[in-house]
Amino acid sequence: MPRKLFVTTALPYANGSFHIGHIMEYIQADIWVRFQRMLGNSVHFVCADDAHGAPIMLKAEAEGVTPQQLVGRIGAERNKYLDGFHLGFDNWHSTDSPENTELSQDIYRKLKAAGLIYTKPVEQFYDPVKGMFLADRYIKGECPKCGAKDQFGDACEHCSSVYTPTDLGNPYSTLSGAAPELKISEHYFFRLSDAKCVDFLKQWVNEPGRLQSQVANKAKEWLDGKEDKALGDWDISRDAPYFGIPIPDAPGKYFYVWLDAPVGYLASFKHYCAKKGIDFEGVLADPQTEQIHFIGKDIIYFHTLFWPAMLKFAGRPYKVPDHIYVHGFITVSGEKMSKSRGTGISPLRYLEIGMNPEWLRYYIAAKLNANVEDLDFNPDDFVARVNSDLIGKYINIASRAAGFISKHFNGDLGSFGKNEGQRTTAGPVLAVWGEETAIREAYEQREFGKVIRDAMRLADRINEYFDKCKPWELAKHADNPERKAELQLVCANCIWGFQVLTVYLAPIIPSVARAVFSKFFGIDKSVSWDDHRNLVDRVLPYQHLMQRVDPGQLDALFDLPPAAPAKEQKEVTETSKNGSHSRSAATSSPSTPHPASPGPAAPAAAAAAISIDDFAKIDLRIAKIVKAEHVDGADKLLKLTLDIGTEQRTVFAGIKSAYDPATLEGRLTVMVANLAPRKMKFGLSQGMVLAASGEATGIYLLAPDSGARPGMKVK
Repeated sequence: MPRKLFVTTALPYANGSFHIGHIMEYIQADIWVRFQRMLGNSVHFVCADDAHGAPIMLKAEAEGVTPQQLVGRIGAERNKYLDGFHLGFDNWHSTDSPENTELSQDIYRKLKAAGLIYTKPVEQFYDPVKGMFLADRYIKGECPKCGAKDQFGDACEHCSSVYTPTDLGNPYSTLSGAAPELKISEHYFFRLSDAKCVDFLKQWVNEPGRLQSQVANKAKEWLDGKEDKALGDWDISRDAPYFGIPIPDAPGKYFYVWLDAPVGYLASFKHYCAKKGIDFEGVLADPQTEQIHFIGKDIIYFHTLFWPAMLKFAGRPYKVPDHIYVHGFITVSGEKMSKSRGTGISPLRYLEIGMNPEWLRYYIAAKLNANVEDLDFNPDDFVARVNSDLIGKYINIASRAAGFISKHFNGDLGSFGKNEGQRTTAGPVLAVWGEETAIREAYEQREFGKVIRDAMRLADRINEYFDKCKPWELAKHADNPERKAELQLVCANCIWGFQVLTVYLAPIIPSVARAVFSKFFGIDKSVSWDDHRNLVDRVLPYQHLMQRVDPGQLDALFDLPPAAPAKEQKEVTETSKNGSHSRSAATSSPSTPHPASPGPAAPAAAAAAISIDDFAKIDLRIAKIVKAEHVDGADKLLKLTLDIGTEQRTVFAGIKSAYDPATLEGRLTVMVANLAPRKMKFGLSQGMVLAASGEATGIYLLAPDSGARPGMKVK
C-alpha cells in the first residue's frame, strides 16, 4: 500500500528574506518528498511563515507599518525563491492566520482541561517609555562579573559570563534607552515536568528510528536533567503589547511565539485541505499517516520535548510526530555565514546572476547525509563537482552517444533492450539496474551524498564502456551491417544507462529530468521510479541540457572583486615603498629574530599625506595565530587561522619563504580586520596582516608589545 506522508520544514521567521540555510533545508526535504512521490506514495508537503513575536512588532513599528503589512510584504517574496529553486511545497501559509488561531487556542484549551496549564507571578524588567515587558535581548548594562559596559541581559560577550537581566549594573532598555523597572506579571505555564509528560517523552524519544541517535541522546540528557536546559515547565505567555494569538479568557495575554509557531504546520495543512477538499482531521487521525518534520539542529529542544508533549496531551485529532529529521548548519569555506566577511550566500542573488538552481541542488545533495553534520560550501569544490561530475560525467553520456544515433539511425535505438535474452549484452545497463535497490534505500535514509557517489560511479562505468567500444571507429565502417548494428547497440546502451541515471537523479535535478524525458526522449510525463525499467525506443536530436559553471559567477555571488590575473591570485605579499601587506596572516614575536636578516634596509620614500579621518577608516586589530599550515599546490602561501577575540578568520599569506609554520602558532601580529574578503584559488582570505620590507630582500611581520591581547584595536 502507498504510504501516507505529512511532511513539513521549519518555519522561517517572517522578518526577513530567505537565507541559504533555509534553502538548504528546503532542498533536503524537497528531494526526499520528490523521491517518495516517484514511488507512488501520497505526500502532503507544507510550510508557513512564522509571523508572530516582539521582533516583528518592533520592526513594523520602526518602518511605520502594521505587523500584518510587514508580514505580507515578506510573504509576497517567497514564491520567487520557492519557484526559483524548484521547491515543490503543496502549500505555503502564515501563522498569522485564522487556522492557526483556531488550532492554537484549541490545543491550549485541551491542555488546560488535562491539568497541564497553570499560572504564577513572574518578576521582569519593564520599559516605562515603550510600555512593555522586555525580553533579555532588549536589555543592556554592565556585566556583573567583569564590569564591561553595554552587555546583553543574558551573557557577557567580553568575559562569557552567564547571568539574569536583574544582575546587570545600570541596566537600560535598548528600545528607548530608559532605565527599566521591575514589575510583576501573571504568566501562564505548560507543566512539562508533570510525571505523565516525562514518562511519555521518555518512551517517545526511545522508540527506535524516531530520532537520529545524536538527537535522541541530547533529548535524553534533557529528560535526565544532565543539561543546563533540563526539563522544566514552559512559560507560554507574553503581555501586551505583543503581536500574537490571544490566550482565551485572559485579556492582555498572548501565546509566546514558540507555542503557536509549530502549530503553524497544522494550520498550513488545514488551509491546504480546505482548498483541496481533503478531510484534515481524517488524515491526522488515520493511523497510517506519518507526520515528519525536517528541522535544523538549533531547534531540537522545542521539537523533541514541547511539541510532541503538546500534541500527545491535546489528544485527537492531533498526532505526535513519527520522525524528526535534523540537519546541521551550512558554512562557507569552513566559516560561519557572514555577509560582512564575504562568507554569506544570498539565494536571491544566486538566481539573479543567472546561476542554475540545479547546480546548487546537486551540490547540496552531494554533501548531505542522515547525520546532524554541518555542510560546507566551498566555491572551488562547487565548480569542480558541477562541471566535472554532473556535466562532465552524467550529461556527457547523452551528448556523446546521441549524435551517432541521430546521424546513422534517425533516432532509433533498436530493440536490443526490449529483449530479455539480449540484456546480458547490454553493457553497463545491467550494472546501473543492479544499483537500484541501494540507491532507493539511500534516498529513503536521506543519504543523498551516497546517491550522488553511486550515480557518478555508474556514470564512469558508462563512459568507460563508450570509450572501450570506440563508436567513432565503428561509425567509419557504418556501411558494414555488422559494424553498424554494433554502433547502434553501443550508443543505445549508453543512452539507456543515461535514462536509468536520470531516473535515479530526478529527485535532485527535477528540471533536467523533465527536459530529458520531454526534449530528448519525446515523452511528456512526470518521471516515476518505474521509468528506470521502461527503456525508451528512440531519441530526438540532442539539445543542451545544462551549461557549465563559469568560475567568475562565484565572484559575482560573493560580490567580491574579480580574481587577480597574477599567479596564485597575488598570493605573494603586496609590497610598497613604505612596507608590505598580505591578504593572509602570520606573526612573529618581538623577541624572536627574523630568519636570515639581511641587515639595515634603505629608507623608503614617503607616501602622500592622509588625514586622521582616512586613517580611522582602517580597523587594525591584534590577532593571535592559532594555526599555520602549508597550502597544497602553492609555492609561496601559508594558510593561517587568526583569533581576533570575538571570532576566528582564515587568511592566506605569501610568507612561506620567510617563516616556518611551526614557529608562528601562538604568536601575535597586527591585522587589518575590515578589509573586504577576497576569493583566492585556495579559498577565501578574510583579512590582511601587516609586514615591513625594504629595498633588500625579506619580509618582516609586525608584532605588538607584550601584554597585548587578541581583538585589541591598534590606534
